[in-house]
Order: sequence, then C-alpha cells, then structure tokens
Amino acid sequence: MAQEVRKYLDGLDFIEVETPVLIKSTPEGARDFVVPSRMNPGEFYALPQSPQTFKQLLMVSGFDRYFQIVKCFRDEDLRADRQPEFTQIDCEMAFITQEDILHIFEGLTRHLFKAVKGIEFNKFPRMQYADAMRLYGSDKPDIRFGMEFVELNDIVKGKGFSIFDNAELVVGINAKGCAGYTRKQIDELTDYIKRPQIGATGLIYCRYNTDGTLKSSVDKFYSEDELTNWAAAFEAEQGDLMLVLAGQTDKVRKQLNELRLEMGNQLGLRNKDVFAPLWVLDFPLLEWDEETERYHAMHHPFTSPKPEDIALLDTDPKNVRANAYDLVINGTEIGGGSIRIHDRDLQALMFKHLGFSKEEAQKQFGFLMDAFEYGAPPHGGIAFGFDRLCSIFAGLDSIRDVIAFPKNNSGRDVMIDTPSTIAEAQMNELKIKTAL
Repeated sequence: MAQEVRKYLDGLDFIEVETPVLIKSTPEGARDFVVPSRMNPGEFYALPQSPQTFKQLLMVSGFDRYFQIVKCFRDEDLRADRQPEFTQIDCEMAFITQEDILHIFEGLTRHLFKAVKGIEFNKFPRMQYADAMRLYGSDKPDIRFGMEFVELNDIVKGKGFSIFDNAELVVGINAKGCAGYTRKQIDELTDYIKRPQIGATGLIYCRYNTDGTLKSSVDKFYSEDELTNWAAAFEAEQGDLMLVLAGQTDKVRKQLNELRLEMGNQLGLRNKDVFAPLWVLDFPLLEWDEETERYHAMHHPFTSPKPEDIALLDTDPKNVRANAYDLVINGTEIGGGSIRIHDRDLQALMFKHLGFSKEEAQKQFGFLMDAFEYGAPPHGGIAFGFDRLCSIFAGLDSIRDVIAFPKNNSGRDVMIDTPSTIAEAQMNELKIKTAL
C-alpha cells in the first residue's frame, strides 16, 4: 500500500518531506504525549498529533505539493480503530480548490483499489454533512445498504401518545423483510439500544404483515388507517418491519444510526468484500463543548469557513460551514481535510471565536500567524488514516492487526513491557519529581 501511495503521488510531482517529531504542545485536539527537555528544565516537547502547522508552513515557504507517510501520536482512550501511535498519509497543496483535492485524492484511492485489490470504481458519490446526519444519523454513513431514516413528526404527533408528542424528532427505519421478527428478537433490539453507550429509552415498532394487516406496539393510540400512513412514509411493503425512536434530534439520530448498523449486521448487508466509498462535504466549522462551555474547531483551528458564512461567526456560529471534507469507506472515516485559512486577520478572528486571547494565540501559533505576514498562498490538504485504510482493504475489524507490535487497550506494548518506570538518576537529570 505504501509503495503504491508513493508511486501515485510521485507521479503527480508531490515532494516527500520529513517534518519534526519533537514539536510544541497545543491545547486544541486530543491530548498530547509530552517529552521533557533535559537542556531546558521545566519545558517540554510534544509528539505530533499531525504535521498540520509544518505542512502549512511548507506551503507558505514556496513548496507546491507535499506528502509524507508519517507517524502521529494521540494520548486518547483506545478503540479498535485507534492506537496511541498511528500512521497518516499526510498531504498539502498550494493554489488549489476543494475540487482539486477531491479529484486528486479520489484518484489516489481508486489507484489503490485497482493496484492492491483489483477493483475499479467510477466517480465516488458525494453527500452534504447535513444530509448525512438527516438520512443516516452519522457523518460517516455506511452506504453499502439503504435503510435511510424517515422522519415522522407530521404524521404521528397530536394523537395522545406523549412519547411522540413531547419528542423533538420522531424518526425510524424500514427493516425490509423483518415483519416475522419474534417478540424476543425485538426485545433484544430494544435492549441493544438501551445500553449505556447508546442510551435510547425504548423502541416502537410496526409490522406490515404478509396478510396485509398492520400491527404496532402503540395500537392503543393509532388506528390501522393511521398506521397505513406510517407504511406509506416508509415505503413499506408486506413483510417489512418499521422501527421508530423518539427524542432530542441529535441524540435520537445517533441512536437510530446504531440500530441501523445493527440491523445491517443482522441482515448480512455489511459484506467486508463490498466497498462503498463516499465523500462527505461541508461540515460545521465549530461544535459546542458542554464541559468547557465554548466552541471548539470540529476539524482544527486552521480550517477555512465558507466565504458566504463568515458573517455568521458573530451571530450564528453553530451554522457556519467549513471548507472541509471527509472520505468515508464502509462507515469508517478514512481521511479528512480542508481548505486552510491563509489570511492573518481571518485566522485571528477564528482564534477569537475559539476562546483564545490575543496573547494565547500569539504564544501558541505566533509562528504561523507571522508566516502569513509574508503572503500565504491559498492552500489545503488532506490526511488519510493509513492503518484504517489497510485494515479495510484486508477485511479486518481492528487496526491492531495491520500494525507491527501494536499497543493493547491500556496503551501498553506487551512485547517490551512499556510504559515503564525509569531510573531515579534519569528523573533527576530531567528535573522531574516523582508523583506519589
């Protein structure tokens, strides 16, 4: 895979540049791994979460097309698709548009599929972030199968069923051919979505039986004629099972996404030998963080807002769209990127909306702001999760299976037994006191 990446990008005149591994810690994003500096007691390097600022500086300095297959580090809780250290295909280009980047890196992905898997693709479909959330409840939808969301507010409210009447959104999916599910199977689905990590409070269902009758778990509130309206909304046929959730919009969409994926698994619709790439476009620029009670950059603080949305930063920040894009394959985010801010004033405005004081912004990112003073070209880029890409090509569930000497879920390398303590002499040399 790495050989084919280099072959493709080298053929398009990208230059491979190694960027530093000992860098500066910044407060945005995941937690940094930090490295004490012996020669500068009390000061620390950080290991890079990505080479983001360096590749932007390369564009400012006159490089045209950069790439790197690079190790990155994030001190975060681990899952099947995460490791403390992982590999990115990291790229940046100057004087380009979003369309240029989508074209070139769709080309890279198609090249990899053809060279490594012998599979050829036509043009990848594209979807707006807002549509992905509305139809699938996810910004990385698995489009190997349909089962799109159907919103029911207009036809179910006002009938005396308080769960629907009090909900911000009533939404469901049509599980084709599942009307024969037993009560036990439906109870198991209910238990699945009630798990703490999903958090739904219950599941409403309606069977469209093969004899043409409609039977629901809320027959007390809805007549068969009204259930016929449900069936019409779902485009259901005899033999189908309609599954419905209700609640606060964002939460209920995420819950229904989990139910949709579970139904896809149960019905054998998520075949690892079938690949469905998708571009998701126009993400929100900012997302609200309840803990810190402020906005954070959804991607990173250097992502450019859509020019027509800049005025909304002061009045309606949550609806500002970013010039950002993700590549999704089979429900997994493979890569993401954006057109960057290349104007110092706009970057300063972005830092202000992220809660940085002028002094904080200068301390953390002054080197980049100063570089913009010399005239930065319009630029943008993308980074692919190389381990994720390899695991999907290999049909594996975990990136650990494509990494030599991976860490376990506790972040330990069990081969060499690390992290481990170090000698007291080393601690003293680094001016680090032991925490008891």
